[in-house]
Amino acid sequence: MNSRKATAALALATALALGASACSSNSKSDNGGSKGGNSQGAAAAKDAALTGIVNPSDKKGGTVVMENSDVPDSLDPGNTYYGWVQNFSRLYARTLLTFKPAAGKDGLTVVPDLATGLGKSSPDAKTWTYTIRPGLKYEDGTPITTKDIKYGIERSNFAPEALSNGPTYFKAYLAGGDAYKGPYKDKSPNGIASIETPNDTTIVFHLAKPFADFDYLATFSQTAPVPQSKDTGADYVKHIVSSGPYKFASYEDNVGADLVRNPQWSQASDPIRKALPNEIKIKFKVNANTIDNNLIAGNDTVDSGGTGVQSNTQAKVIGPKYSKNTDDTYAGATSYLAINPNVAPYNNADCRKAIEYAIDKVSVQTAIGGPVKGDVATTLLPPTVNGYTKFDEFATPDNKGDVTKAKAALTACGKPSGFTTNLTARSDRPAEMAEATAIQNSLKQVGITANIKSFPAGKYFSNFAGVPSYVHSHQLGLMLTAWGADWPTGYGFLDQIVDGSAIKPSGGNNLQELNDKNINAALAAAIANTDAAARTKAWGDIDKMVVDTATVVPLIYRKNLLYRPENATNVTVTQAYLGMYDYLLLSSSK
Repeated sequence: MNSRKATAALALATALALGASACSSNSKSDNGGSKGGNSQGAAAAKDAALTGIVNPSDKKGGTVVMENSDVPDSLDPGNTYYGWVQNFSRLYARTLLTFKPAAGKDGLTVVPDLATGLGKSSPDAKTWTYTIRPGLKYEDGTPITTKDIKYGIERSNFAPEALSNGPTYFKAYLAGGDAYKGPYKDKSPNGIASIETPNDTTIVFHLAKPFADFDYLATFSQTAPVPQSKDTGADYVKHIVSSGPYKFASYEDNVGADLVRNPQWSQASDPIRKALPNEIKIKFKVNANTIDNNLIAGNDTVDSGGTGVQSNTQAKVIGPKYSKNTDDTYAGATSYLAINPNVAPYNNADCRKAIEYAIDKVSVQTAIGGPVKGDVATTLLPPTVNGYTKFDEFATPDNKGDVTKAKAALTACGKPSGFTTNLTARSDRPAEMAEATAIQNSLKQVGITANIKSFPAGKYFSNFAGVPSYVHSHQLGLMLTAWGADWPTGYGFLDQIVDGSAIKPSGGNNLQELNDKNINAALAAAIANTDAAARTKAWGDIDKMVVDTATVVPLIYRKNLLYRPENATNVTVTQAYLGMYDYLLLSSSK
């Protein structure tokens, strides 16, 4: 999932159902109960939200205020791949299953949402059946049916001409997925045949090949129901029809949105969301440093991006005055550099190896704020993901680069004097821009001139780095990115960034366009294996295969240094959404 999105501590990507409280830490709830009744409650302290719920409250009312440094890829639940948006969309878009809003490892538990229970699988893991709760309604009072869930999946996976940002798991695994053209081009009334809806509360998925992790896939925002009569394709984001406790009172591109209570939502049908706040406001394109200052001042409830404070703020918040309000959590994500072999001179493996050896990873770590922001990486899989295996295929002394080996690789690739290349990063992410500068300086030491090209995060994948035609025509050979697992297994981390089937015309995350038949086959074989231990081992083996291609340079196992304002209540770090705060629980006294 782009941190755009584990095993015991992985952070994936999108969920939101903030509870806004109008009370202080010693206030009473509406029914007279004291605020500290939650057994997981914890006093404000450094890292307290990693394992408990800080300042628990059951008080209804108030407004949650969120800010983001750029725009989302899309707030349409069927057209997003940013972890924070998937976290946010749970406020207005319910899915078949979801992750339990809970502290610590409990947050990795998959629980029913629209569905009445987890999926019922055939013995070969190729057929999965779900039943949804009766009496569910949209914001306009019309019934929610399984046909709407089917349609939501069809539009999100099979219509890249309109919705290009999301993952492609359903397209890859549903029987006939390679032939179906999507609901905008295929006007047959029954849609894709491999999703059956025999009645309004039953949905059956028929897969072309076994998929043991299907319940994790059912947590994706792509399974949120969409009424076909209200769908307007790419413009649906302007008038999303809510199935959750909040609906859109307003939405403006590039500016923000205002969510208010959905009177058709029923607590009785939704055991996941408490829906405490009256209103949720989100503002886009706010300077990242301004967001930090607003958090410290108590003007914001949360930075929706969830990637932590900026380097300019870090020294301040880890000091004695503010450190009790910080949580330094592993994000279950890896920052890495993609090297595209379809852009010269990286079609030569030795030129790619020169990049691998030249980069001083410690300088990259220092540039983003030091060890508090993450550990130096040598693998794609971070240590918190099921299947992680420690190795270092391009080892350098103390991870500071090896000029001698880099220059030898340049000679081997026919570029002994170096070459000029383009390096991309997201312009509104100061840490990533700092990474780019550190890499630029490292490459300069071996004769490689890297010109930094920056693009806004909201369009980075849909318009630039994730568009192969743009990458090739603009010679974007090196591209910075970061990735967190879509769900807490090695497959959930690796598939969408290394499988050839994940390469898309736009909105792709396999930035290096890796399409290795052996890696593709190994992924397919592992996810079909019913032996859990064998699957776990396979993920580490596949990780090593990927790094051996010299198309990725692992940089940092990410940490998010989060700041929680004094007036924030029900604060806990979600393990399922990239180590950010769990928006389904988060409350504010504003």
